Amino acid sequence: MKLGVVGLPNVGKSTLFNAITHAGAEAANYPFCTIEPNMGVVAVPDERLDKLAALYDSKKVTPAVIEFVDIAGLVKGASRGEGLGNKFLSHIREVDAIVHVVRCFEDANVTHVENSVDPVRDIETINLELILSDLDAVQKRMDKTRSAARGDKTAAAEYAFLEKLYRHLEAEKPAYSYPATDDEKAILDNLFLLTTKPVIYCANISEEDMGKDENEIPLVVKVKEYAESHGAATIAVSAKTEEELSMMEGEDKAMFLEEFGLKESGLDKLVRASYALLGLISYLTAGEKETRAWTIVNGTKAPQAAGKIHTDFEKGFIRAEVVDYETLLDCGGLVGAREKGKVRSEGKEYVMKDGDVVLFRFNV
Repeated sequence: MKLGVVGLPNVGKSTLFNAITHAGAEAANYPFCTIEPNMGVVAVPDERLDKLAALYDSKKVTPAVIEFVDIAGLVKGASRGEGLGNKFLSHIREVDAIVHVVRCFEDANVTHVENSVDPVRDIETINLELILSDLDAVQKRMDKTRSAARGDKTAAAEYAFLEKLYRHLEAEKPAYSYPATDDEKAILDNLFLLTTKPVIYCANISEEDMGKDENEIPLVVKVKEYAESHGAATIAVSAKTEEELSMMEGEDKAMFLEEFGLKESGLDKLVRASYALLGLISYLTAGEKETRAWTIVNGTKAPQAAGKIHTDFEKGFIRAEVVDYETLLDCGGLVGAREKGKVRSEGKEYVMKDGDVVLFRFNV
C-alpha cells in the first residue's frame, strides 16, 4: 500500500512524515522545502505478531508495510505549474490513497501561505488543483481518441464518456462523484485520475488540543463535516507531538501517550483509517522460521490469499487450515488448537477474515 501525503506548504506535512517514517525529511518554515518526494516504508503496528512470534519462538518477524510518499507543498495554480506543481502532481498518480494534511492550529511563528488558518478553504484549494490536473489528463485522452472515434464504435463510446466526464470536472466536481455505468467505470479506472483516489483528511492540531474530544475542537469539526459530505475519512493528530513520540520506545512511549490521554499514536490511527478506507485486512502465518502478516483486500478467498505468498500456492491450492488468532493463543499453539478441534479445514470458497492464522496445503 502506498499513501501520498499532500497539503499546502507549512501545514505540518513533512513534520508528520518524519514522525511516522523516521526518514528525516527536512521540515522548515518556508514553502517547497520538500522538492523531491521523500519516501519511507513503515511497518504496520500489529501486536499480534509479537505474541505469535513468542509462542512459536520465531527466528524472524515480518510485519505488513505501508509506503509513504511525502509530496511537496501544493499551492494555488499547481496544475498550471505554479510552485513546481505539475511535477508534484505526477507523483500522486502513483499512490493508492491520499493523506491530505490540513492545518488546524494557530501559531504566529509558522507562516501560512494565505496568512490565515481556514482548513476548509485550504482543502478546497488543493482539491481544485487536483480537479484541474484531471481536466488536463481527460483533455489529452480526448485528443488521442478523437480520430479513432469517427470509425470505431468502442472508441466513439469512450469519447462520448470522456466528454461527459470533462463537463463534470469543468463544473469543479471530482471524478469520484461522476455516476459512471459499469462500462464507463472500466474506462475511468484506466485514466488513473487524482480525484478518484480515496482520501484521509489529517487534521494537524496543536499540542494543547491533544487528548481533547475532536468534537470540541472547532477547526477539526469543520474538517470532519467537509470529509463526511465528500465520503472521506478524518483523523486528528498533532504532528509536533508525533515527532516527539517517534523518538520514544516501550514504557516511555506508553507513559507519554497516557499523559496526553491517548490510546494510540497518530501512526496507529492513520494505519487503521487507511486499512478501513481501502478495505484491507491482514491474515497471519506463524512458525519457527517466521511469523508474518499478509495484507489482502477484505473479501479475498483462500486461494487468492495463498497466492500472496507464492503463485504456486494459488495454482496448487488444496485447502487452508485456519484458526483465529485469539483461539490459537488460548490453546497455546497449533497442536493444542488441533486437540481441541479448533482448527478448521477450509476450501476454495472460504473468505479470509482479519486475524486468521493460516497454514496452506497445496500441490504443484
